[in-house]
Parts: sequence; structure tokens; C-alpha cells
Amino acid sequence: MSIQKIRLELARDHDFPSGSRNHGYEFTAPVDDNGHILPEQWHGNRDRCRVKRFWGDAPDEIGHLIRKPGGAWAFHYDIHGDEDDDETGYRFGNHSFLPGEYVSIKEHDDVLRTFRVISVLPVAP
Repeated sequence: MSIQKIRLELARDHDFPSGSRNHGYEFTAPVDDNGHILPEQWHGNRDRCRVKRFWGDAPDEIGHLIRKPGGAWAFHYDIHGDEDDDETGYRFGNHSFLPGEYVSIKEHDDVLRTFRVISVLPVAP
């Protein structure tokens, strides 16, 4: 197990027919060799499991990868104290975070968007 830096970029959708390299997320999480998030290791490394949301010209949003009641994974941003502003990963516990795979996130605006895993790189201890 190691902490990995995962980059997600917006897949094609109605607003971006070709997808967008300028819209997405970078987050760190402990993942196994199959790209699955490891809940037990996350618990012991929560302070290292950070997220940065980059969205075009908007300022980056910085926060943490959290586990919600029931086991869902979400991004909670430091500037938003309200959990209603968390962005929840759709079935993140079942997805493989490997380059070329796709995942979905329900964002601030309650829209479910699809993102492509661009890279998964080890983070130095």
C-alpha cells in the first residue's frame, strides 16, 4: 500500500464535447495494486488524503477525501463548512483508479459528471 496522487480530468459531456484537461481533480489516497481505495489505510492517513478541485479560471478548491456514514467517499472542502457542499464519488469504493478508467462525481451543483483517470503516481512519504 502506498499513498497515490490521482488526477481526474473531465470526460466529454454536453458542456465539453471533447472533455477538458482544465476541469478536474487531483487527490491523494491509499490504493492497492488494483487501484482500489483502502479504507483501513485511509483512516490512519486521513491528514495526507487531500483534494484539489481545478475548474477552468475559477480559484482552486482545497480539501480532504472523507468517508461518509454508510461508506461513501466524498471530497470535503476547507472553505465549505457545510457537508451539503461535499462532492460525492459515485461508487468510489468499487472503482479502480487506474489510468484510462472512468469515475463519476456528484458535484456542488448536484450534477453527476464523469471523469477520466489520467494518472496515478506515488507520493513520497
